[in-house]
Amino acid sequence: MTLRFNQLRILGLGGLLGGALLLSACDPQAIKELEEGVATEADVVQRFGQPERVWPESGGAKTLEYNRQPEGLRNYMITIGPDGRMSALRQVLTPDSFRRVQAGMGVEDVRRMLGKPAKQVPYQLKNEVVWTWKFLEPPSETRAFNVVFTPDYRVIRTEIGPDPDGPDMRGGG
Repeated sequence: MTLRFNQLRILGLGGLLGGALLLSACDPQAIKELEEGVATEADVVQRFGQPERVWPESGGAKTLEYNRQPEGLRNYMITIGPDGRMSALRQVLTPDSFRRVQAGMGVEDVRRMLGKPAKQVPYQLKNEVVWTWKFLEPPSETRAFNVVFTPDYRVIRTEIGPDPDGPDMRGGG
């Protein structure tokens, strides 16, 4: 399912947001169509679009970062081996990934593990910056994983809480 730029331009901002949701809805189909060791980087880009960021790996491999934040609940890291073929496709907003975020880690290490967050909020009085990723906690609860950084972007602590955009956080619901 591919939307062309002109189609998105015609749809306007609402269409862009809808297009982002539509693309993330296509993820399960795109994943089914990609086989590790067979799919090429071109196959991945055709199905997922251009990556948010490309991370170099040892030996000539690279990892393509595909974010579905702030509207989606998943972020994908897709590794392309030195032979140009997909060697791994991971949804990274998982309890295992969250456990690997440790105090003292740098911001780039966290970004490389989890992808781009849904939001970044500075709390000047507390002298902290909080990055938040929205994720799905089975079976169907939207939650938030927060990483609290120092002003020089070193991890202080992590926490899991309610979705900051959920009805219980807006007052009245």
